[in-house]
Amino acid sequence: MRSPHHGHARSYLSVLAVLAAGSALTAPLLPAQTKHPIGIDEYITLRTAGDPQISPDGSRVIFTISSTSLQDNKSTSKIWMVELGSGRMVQLTAGAGSDRAPRWSPDGRSIVFLSNREGGSQLWRLPLQGGEAERLSAFSDGVSDFLPAPDGKVFYFTSDVKWPDTTEIDRRNGPYPTGARIWTDLYYRHWNEWRVGIRSHLFRLNTGDGSVLDITPIDADVPPLALGGKDIAISPANTELAIVYNPDSVIATSTNNDVFLMGIDGEGRQAITTNKANDNSPAYSPDGRTVAYLAMSVPGFEADRQEIMLFERASGKRIALTPDWNLSVSAITWLPDSKGIIAEVEERGEHVFYRVDVPGGKRTRLIGGGFSTALQVTPGGDRFIYLHSSANHPLELWTAKSDGKEARPVTHLHDDLFASLDVRPVERFGFIGSQGDSVFGWLMKPPGFDSTKKYPLVYLIHGGPQGAWLDQWHSRWNYALFAARGYVVAAVNFHGSTGYGQAFTNSISRHWGDIPYEDLMKGLDALSARPWIDAARMGAAGASYGGYMVYWMAGHTDRFKVLVAHDGVFNNLSMAGSTEELWFPEHEFGGTMLDREGRATMDMWSPVNSVAQWKTPMLIVHSQNDFRIELSEGLQAYTALKLLGVPAKFLYFPDEDHWVNRPRNRRIWWGTVLDWLDKYLK
Repeated sequence: MRSPHHGHARSYLSVLAVLAAGSALTAPLLPAQTKHPIGIDEYITLRTAGDPQISPDGSRVIFTISSTSLQDNKSTSKIWMVELGSGRMVQLTAGAGSDRAPRWSPDGRSIVFLSNREGGSQLWRLPLQGGEAERLSAFSDGVSDFLPAPDGKVFYFTSDVKWPDTTEIDRRNGPYPTGARIWTDLYYRHWNEWRVGIRSHLFRLNTGDGSVLDITPIDADVPPLALGGKDIAISPANTELAIVYNPDSVIATSTNNDVFLMGIDGEGRQAITTNKANDNSPAYSPDGRTVAYLAMSVPGFEADRQEIMLFERASGKRIALTPDWNLSVSAITWLPDSKGIIAEVEERGEHVFYRVDVPGGKRTRLIGGGFSTALQVTPGGDRFIYLHSSANHPLELWTAKSDGKEARPVTHLHDDLFASLDVRPVERFGFIGSQGDSVFGWLMKPPGFDSTKKYPLVYLIHGGPQGAWLDQWHSRWNYALFAARGYVVAAVNFHGSTGYGQAFTNSISRHWGDIPYEDLMKGLDALSARPWIDAARMGAAGASYGGYMVYWMAGHTDRFKVLVAHDGVFNNLSMAGSTEELWFPEHEFGGTMLDREGRATMDMWSPVNSVAQWKTPMLIVHSQNDFRIELSEGLQAYTALKLLGVPAKFLYFPDEDHWVNRPRNRRIWWGTVLDWLDKYLK
């Protein structure tokens, strides 16, 4: 039905370009002395580009721009379109609510998107030649995500449903509802939400008659809540679906996601993977002959190497396309001729694109430097569209030729602001770390840097622990905002980091406190030798495993004057019994809290055992809805500090999870963290 009361959407032809080609309007570079450090409010309210989608004729791109309001305490996403030839930008949606996930109709005359402007998150269609947006769905539980069929007449979408239909607590509540929950399964919550009696299912919506069909009426989350990717795909002939879910009965201890093929109504569902580790991200080749997907090989390990696999639909044969590649592939995109796949890969502190030939597997690095993601290929296969950022510039929409040459920005959302900011690019540095291995990291100098002066150091420690610091504009742990306070910022990719080969990544498991700690201390030695770093004024900060390492370092070194621990692990045993993804501690410590080997390893590397040596002032940050690392971990650490008489402060968020996302909370976080560092380092 139409929605005449909502002027949220504008036709393409009825709206003049809101922003002309950014390159023509970019402010001239200002003299260095007139530039200023980026401020907290400037950082939080930056606009963010996302989710680019190329038109069927390859001439236009629709994408989202998210804007953050401190006054409204939320971020709002709107849909924009840019013409690749002219660079002209047009805002397609406006008004109340957020609009996201834009997708083209097959003829390029309209777009379909998700919006919460009316009736929760629902599907809407907007004609580009004029007219208002029309709502396509009215699903009671809203639409989480969707995928249009090639004919544009059918949409597959995901939504939460009750499973079973009536839970025990509903029966016991009767006419007197409460907030109580009862569960008997082990996987009763995930990340920041309770999942008692709830499953995510895949539905089929026929726009002709409005009918909706649950095509995965099973006791499983489709797609899976954990360790997935792009987990729904449609064959080019519109006759088959590829989906992903975990078929195991106890998924809290399992990473066994599998790829299934089935008919478009859900019939004939059959697994094409038998691997007990994580398989995900199926993608049909344009000629329909092959399904590519990503596969790990180690069950129970969430950070194992992902390789590209090919499933031949005619023969049923599975072929490893990248068995000898020591890097992990995070996403794949077919080229239109079905003769190659573009792989997104994290490599030595960058997020880059490779072409992988099919079927030979030859690899060619196409686009490197900084952080590139969300790749799309034009229908003719001649150009790429993607998102790109670096440590000194936020995400923009970029394009390049299919050989990786002539890469350039398409949007210029931040040029005017950043022409007035003093934000330095990151520099690589390296040293010999644990086990005689080369270890690398990033270093950012503060605004107005003068090599004849000495500067305090902020040492950042990443989480994961199988993660990495990248040359990217980070949405939470941003190098530039730390540097803006006059700090040299250093971030080491210690043993356990991703992007340096799987053996390097694997080395941290069962070695949380020795090998990475040695790397961090040797990195500190290398940095302290620089004449412009004041070794007497150094602080460290980290989140998740980084928070764990802050707790660990507090008991093993007095080199830091101040520490910041965000959502860190204080007691490995208590964390292992309260985290929601139980495969994680089981793999990292070689067993569960119920067996001798697991308990011994947890105890060996538990910061609680060295708490008597804590002397360094510490800020602890933890949130109520962090189900990955429970709030009690932060509370235990804070209690220990106060009982020891060590200066301590606790920053608590009742409405955040493992991350801090709400604009006003982010503002509080940055102000509190930076002021705490200033108190002891300046």
